[in-house]
Amino acid sequence: MWVGGLPLFAAGSCMRGAAPSPRAAGSPNYAAHVAELRTRLARAAPDSVFHMVVQAPFVVLGDESVERVRQRATDVVAWAVELLKREYFAKDPDHILDVWLFRNRGSYRKHCLALFGERPTTPFGFYSPQHRALVMNIATGGGTLVHEIVHPYVHANFPACPAWFNEGLGSLYEQSAERDGRIVGRTNWRLAGLQQAIRSGALPSFRKLTATTEDEFYREDPGSNYGQARYLCYYLQEKGLLRRFYHAFVAAQRTDPTGYATLQATLGAPDMAEFQRDWERYVLALRFDG
Repeated sequence: MWVGGLPLFAAGSCMRGAAPSPRAAGSPNYAAHVAELRTRLARAAPDSVFHMVVQAPFVVLGDESVERVRQRATDVVAWAVELLKREYFAKDPDHILDVWLFRNRGSYRKHCLALFGERPTTPFGFYSPQHRALVMNIATGGGTLVHEIVHPYVHANFPACPAWFNEGLGSLYEQSAERDGRIVGRTNWRLAGLQQAIRSGALPSFRKLTATTEDEFYREDPGSNYGQARYLCYYLQEKGLLRRFYHAFVAAQRTDPTGYATLQATLGAPDMAEFQRDWERYVLALRFDG
């Protein structure tokens, strides 16, 4: 799914009971953090073997082989961070984040409980600001990992970002590639459900979608919020407008907290109902080949 890959900022592995290499602990803060992680793993998962790779601002941990953990740190984490920063983000998160990559469903469920005290509510993965962690069942693929990487960067650069755009942008990169040196989202599994909602006439207006509160977006989702937000971002991307929209939205956040007016201006669409009809026809013509 991903092409490219960038050198590690600092690399190293840590097996249970072994000290991290000096390169892995490239700064005092990372050295202390890695030591804390070793202690935590020894206490919470004494029978498990994890490898660590420092990929600033992340520490990537996984219970696959050290080669596989390194590969994911370079080909997914470093690649995504470099291209996302090039496109959108001026700042890194101001604290170290852990990326936990569990090799299968059993490891994911077991270690979520052992490390965080609760079972996961999604089979794929999640971002936990509370634990400063991105947690993945990596056997389901790397798409969720790129999605979740977006969230701490949005928080660091656009903390007032509403849920619809935070999730729209994150889910855009669930299936991603590199095109002319830029990260791009591709059609994905969310397309079928969105097309069904369009055909049934159940899709809310963009005014209503952008006005959703966080609770409304997540808890009162009619089943289409993620898909609608994602494919609005996809449309903007394909029309060469997504980067422009993001930066304009950040600049206008105090006067346009939902992004609706900025969206309308970016699209050059005085009649948003007419735009939505055109957009729905556009979405219905898309195909996902898997």
